[in-house]
Amino acid sequence: MKALVLERNVPRFAASRVASVLGSGRGAGIGPLQLLDVDPPALPGDDWYPLRPLLSGICGSDMATLDGRSSRYFEDLVSFPFVPGHEVVGILEHGGIDHLGRTLAPGTRAVIEPVLGCATRRILPPCPQCVEGHTGLCGNVAIGALQPGLQTGYCADTGGGWSAAGIAAHASQLHNVPDSFTDEDAVMVEPTACAVHAALSAGVVPGDLVAVVGAGTLGLATIAALHQLVRPVTDCTVMVGAKHPHQRELAATLGADTVVSPGQLARAVRRQAGSLVLAGRLTEGAHVVFDCVGTAESLTTALTMVRPRGRVVAVGMPGHVSVDLAPLWQRELTLVGAYAYGTEDSSDSEQSAQSGNGPRRSFDLAIQVVAEGGLGSLVSATYPLERYQEALRHAGAAGSRGAVKIAFDLRKREGSPR
Repeated sequence: MKALVLERNVPRFAASRVASVLGSGRGAGIGPLQLLDVDPPALPGDDWYPLRPLLSGICGSDMATLDGRSSRYFEDLVSFPFVPGHEVVGILEHGGIDHLGRTLAPGTRAVIEPVLGCATRRILPPCPQCVEGHTGLCGNVAIGALQPGLQTGYCADTGGGWSAAGIAAHASQLHNVPDSFTDEDAVMVEPTACAVHAALSAGVVPGDLVAVVGAGTLGLATIAALHQLVRPVTDCTVMVGAKHPHQRELAATLGADTVVSPGQLARAVRRQAGSLVLAGRLTEGAHVVFDCVGTAESLTTALTMVRPRGRVVAVGMPGHVSVDLAPLWQRELTLVGAYAYGTEDSSDSEQSAQSGNGPRRSFDLAIQVVAEGGLGSLVSATYPLERYQEALRHAGAAGSRGAVKIAFDLRKREGSPR
């Protein structure tokens, strides 16, 4: 069966990096990713189940890796060769057990929570982060019963979503997909869980002015999470900088109060906050700024528009960025990262206020956000694995081509008509 396999090949990584200067994804044909025949991954234990992917998204972190621009910080946290793809909805053809211990019948659709923490690695006792439900912060992602890998899609043992051969999925990773969901809805759950985690960890309080830099997949999902989970109990104002016309339209539909081009966002925040401009930054500004891009330019923009003692949340994955951090020091700002997902202390969220159930999994909240926001509509185009070069070029230029999420479609069996 066919899969897209990423091998450790330094010359190919270098060639891909050079080609990416012309545009993200332009090096797909000469880079380290190849379409190969592979066997299904072996199941590491009795609590692992084969999952046949239906749709698998192309993430910004995937593109950074394929372009040769991801941080070297991750080098020891992956194992080669691996099959990419961590935004996955698939079929449990033989059934399985989900993260709550519930039996899932054969043929059940499920999404995977891809973090490979202590439970998947058979590490006992689990690390303190996993004990507290913060599996995204597990400190054991390079040891245990699996080869190194932060997540499924970066580990040689588990397979990944860009494969007709399937994935080995641990019970702790599996979440049942509502019957009402389309496959497009379901493939949006993982990126939305990242946005839910960011929105709920940002410390937004009643009356805050919130700015969102970027309106790609992460930015739009963050807007939806803020609108549904945070705004009802904080009455915060959400202002967004979106580069492309379709992004501005979607941002407004998903709940932003004000949507402008990125170059106009600081001015819009200044007016809303009643701020002055001094030395290129606002004397007052947004209480919280979400950087959903992850570049030096976007982070610098965020630092210039946040108010003293404000909070900048890095949601988009940064690579090697050079940023002047003097504002962080001089204005006593807080710069925090928001990586992956886990268990949310959602006491300030609307969902928690209604249910009274206390902490909840990011994925469970994400399923609600996807349903209410209709986020499956953000899936703009799908491709078979054989057209991977075209798919990656489309993903690399999604914004300028009027698209948001690009995904691989594995719903047709090999040999069947497309």
